Amino acid sequence: MSKFNIDNDTIRQLAELLDETNLTEIEVAAGDNRIRVARQGTMVAAAPAAAPVAAAPAAASAPAAPADAGSHPGAVKSPMVGVVYFAPEPGAAPFISVGSSVSEGQTLMLIEAMKTFNPIRAPKSGKVTQIIATDGHPVEYDEPLVIIE
Repeated sequence: MSKFNIDNDTIRQLAELLDETNLTEIEVAAGDNRIRVARQGTMVAAAPAAAPVAAAPAAASAPAAPADAGSHPGAVKSPMVGVVYFAPEPGAAPFISVGSSVSEGQTLMLIEAMKTFNPIRAPKSGKVTQIIATDGHPVEYDEPLVIIE
């Protein structure tokens, strides 16, 4: 087995990123080395790529998107990985709600990625019939966020 040097600064940065984004785990790889930091109690794992890494259980609070939501023609999908926010600031009114009429280009929500708030805009005008994402929770790339009909 090859020698694996643990970069404590990288682990600290990844742990801070978990705290800032409310993600449950993050993993980076460089060559044959992989570092995975997960929030389940307090667990930090670093291992060569060939070593198996146990999967953390999925967060129970994140709702599963309906199976057909991603293929719905009115689905607005996440263009990035980050944390969803439906209001411009805590305590403010949300950008949208179910039943809202939206115009093309209107801000639907914000996704925070790398300490930057990115507006997610309506690709077309219509009515919000379903909100799939959960405020304050992480989303993955291409994950359906809302349905506009």
